[in-house]
Amino acid sequence: MKGWFYKTLIAGAKAFGQWFFKLFAWFVATGYFLFRPHRRNTGINFYGALFPDRAFIHHLWCTWRQFHDFTQVFLERALISGTENTAVFSSTGMEHLERAVSNRTGGVMIMSHAGNWEAAAHHLTKELPGIDLLLYMGKKQKEQIERLQKNDLINAGIKVIAVDEEGGSPFDIVEGVQQLKNGGMVSMAGDVLFRKDQRNVRISFLGHEAVLPETPYLLALLSKVPVYVFFAWRTGRGHYHVSISEPIHMKCDSRAQRRRAIAETAQEYADHLARNIRQHPFQWYHFEPFLGKKGN
Repeated sequence: MKGWFYKTLIAGAKAFGQWFFKLFAWFVATGYFLFRPHRRNTGINFYGALFPDRAFIHHLWCTWRQFHDFTQVFLERALISGTENTAVFSSTGMEHLERAVSNRTGGVMIMSHAGNWEAAAHHLTKELPGIDLLLYMGKKQKEQIERLQKNDLINAGIKVIAVDEEGGSPFDIVEGVQQLKNGGMVSMAGDVLFRKDQRNVRISFLGHEAVLPETPYLLALLSKVPVYVFFAWRTGRGHYHVSISEPIHMKCDSRAQRRRAIAETAQEYADHLARNIRQHPFQWYHFEPFLGKKGN
């Protein structure tokens, strides 16, 4: 979606009501569903793993819902970052971050391409005004909507590092380590590889093999800080629930044990993700192949 088109839809929604945005978004989502078979089949395969006892037609319907649910995220972005933000949040586990922020102990917050993590980021800056948050985001060329998204986050006081498909600069990781050692928080996606040759860890997800990026866990180990898993789910119109896990402490007595510690923590994240997605199945916005072969 081009930036000018997105801005036009938002302006129309402000002038005529949200129905204006939703009407055009319906056509966009339907077009992707009908004419992007690669993405449609990815969704069907995912819902086949999530609901193995359901028929194909149910998996197809779930994918339809997923595509159309995703358009709501763009409207929410404008509403949450606007001056007339009326979003209502509830939360569980916020006390874990409150302690980390208050004690300046630092931590790696793992987000996912599910729910509305951007809503969570904006909420955290208001709920925890003392939070020092650095956010790593993927950078896609010519993706104007992502530029608007990054600008909104920066305006909210969140530091943003955009990592391109070439992997970015080694200094990006150095900056993350320094952020953590200074007692700040670092957030990054735990469910997407930026490039094919990226270091990864193999886990089990919904009865299938899958690979996750190793970076969040390696960053936590190098900085000796805990890992937190967090989500922000839409629970109703303008209502969200933010959930934050207890701190996951990675224990590694030697370099030889590093791989085991990373694999165990990555699997714990994957288990969190699977449990949450079962409760919010249409808010899974991962449109690239994710599931590998079935596990034994």
